Parts: sequence; structure tokens; C-alpha cells
Amino acid sequence: MLGEKHQLLDDFPDHRATINELVDSDHDFGADAQRYNALDEEIRQLELDSSPISDEEMHQKKHDRSELKDSLYQRILKAEQ
Repeated sequence: MLGEKHQLLDDFPDHRATINELVDSDHDFGADAQRYNALDEEIRQLELDSSPISDEEMHQKKHDRSELKDSLYQRILKAEQ
């Protein structure tokens, strides 16, 4: 769906406490979470503006967001063990 938000806390509401704890205590996680949310917002705006970039650039941004999301999720799960 175009323009859909994928903020970290929206995508993983069951892990809200862990995410907030990691953002506060793990500088690298916090920086990556901020980068993920910024990239998500950029993609969302591009979609709402009818994607004023090439398909390849949009694909790369979405790929980067997906990889970052996977990495963050694995770190969330590890912190909950």
C-alpha cells in the first residue's frame, strides 16, 4: 500500500518496551532505529509524491529499509532472550 507507515514501533508493537530500552541503552541500536525511521519516512514521502525518483533508486531504498529492519528485529529478539 502506498504511503503506508512502517515505523519500528508500529511494526513491532509487542516489542515496544524492548525497543525503547534498546534505544536508550544501546547507541548503535538507537542510531540504526533512527536511520530506519528516517528512511521509512523518506520512502513514504516519495510514494505520496508519485515517486519522483527512478524505479531502481526506489527499489534500493526499500531494500535498504528491509535489511535494516531485519537487523533491528534480530537484535530485539536477542535482547529479549
